[in-house]
Amino acid sequence: MKRTFLLLVTFFSAMAFSQIKVLQNDNLVQVGKDNSVALYKKQNKYTFNYQDTNNSNLNTFRSFSFQDINKDLDQLYKLISDGFIDMPMGEIQLELPGDIIGLKYAKNYGQTTVQFVHYINKNKKYVGKSRFLTKKQVDKIFGKDRINNAAKTATINPRSETKN
Repeated sequence: MKRTFLLLVTFFSAMAFSQIKVLQNDNLVQVGKDNSVALYKKQNKYTFNYQDTNNSNLNTFRSFSFQDINKDLDQLYKLISDGFIDMPMGEIQLELPGDIIGLKYAKNYGQTTVQFVHYINKNKKYVGKSRFLTKKQVDKIFGKDRINNAAKTATINPRSETKN
């Protein structure tokens, strides 16, 4: 009886001091994605995930996040979209809680493109860069292409029937 009791106490104490703990699995919701850049949402926190083209290892993915407090996501989308209309001469830098993000615009094959330049932990020595994105790709990442496609499909006129 003593051995059984000692075994049970040992088993329960090991479970109480275990290093592995099961956490609640809150899944991220994908807002949009285009090849190597994706935007995810969890409650009111948005996370950009991108393949770092500044690294020689092409399997390096980085991310930056921010809370959508005062419609910050919509303001970011508008800021990026305005850059396609009137291309800024220099890099636009945005300060996030943990990082600094630069928006670098350039003409590629006659088309305006934007690149996310990620200053990791606000340190200008450690830089990650996304690939250059077109306006259409930015719309897809922000989930705006679905809105535009839904508006287009809603305006389809029904065909009229003719009697013979």
